Amino acid sequence: MALDTAILEAVERGAALPTLRLYAWRPPCLSLGYSQPFSDLDHGRLQSLGWDVVRRPTGGRAILHTDELTYAVIGPKSDPRLEGGLMDSYQRVSRALYQALRRLGLAVEIHSGKNPQAHEQPVCFENPSDFEITVNDKKIIGSAQARKKSALLQHGSLPLTGDLTRITQVLSYPSEAARSQAARLLLEKAATVSTALERETTWDKAALAFKEAFSETLNLDFTEERATPDELERARNLAEDRFGLTDWTRGTHIKSEA
Repeated sequence: MALDTAILEAVERGAALPTLRLYAWRPPCLSLGYSQPFSDLDHGRLQSLGWDVVRRPTGGRAILHTDELTYAVIGPKSDPRLEGGLMDSYQRVSRALYQALRRLGLAVEIHSGKNPQAHEQPVCFENPSDFEITVNDKKIIGSAQARKKSALLQHGSLPLTGDLTRITQVLSYPSEAARSQAARLLLEKAATVSTALERETTWDKAALAFKEAFSETLNLDFTEERATPDELERARNLAEDRFGLTDWTRGTHIKSEA
């Protein structure tokens, strides 16, 4: 999260080109949306499993990052591919995501209906939002966006394999019956790539599909580069001064910035 933010700041000041970043997580980590209540999390259960927790700079609901590919799109609002309002840029990025999943062999659709419940549940994958992508009417990728004065960050998660219901083990529910019901509903509403295809897909294969689809759909010429020393240094500072702070993770920033 710190590195995504550091690259966003670099793009804002014109020190970095528009960026597509693809990565994975170790150990497993639960990410909370920027304004999501910390009370949605059962911290004791999370610690007992040895999983991390972080609060994202973007909105949305909780995601368990494991057995998945995370993407980040970072660029200036003046870029024709990202210009306009939130939904304008979101829709263009969704077209690239759609083509990436098609390359993996998924029969996907872009969800366009209004869903007032999309932001009311603690789990990101429980309901698709506008322009999110589904397969067999199940959500297959979750995304969220943060917009600054002159640049934006959109990142999201593509679950490749594993048990999607693991996330319900570290969230807070009024009873174990409610936890079990949430797990059943999640399997009804969301899918992994492997369950949708009925075969395994590697992270490398998914990453290549993303790179090729974004290049073709958004007319991009990619140059593969590592984060610059300045970006890494800024990321270390952000990890220490923001994303690693208990107050940030617990959501104290929500009150202070309201």
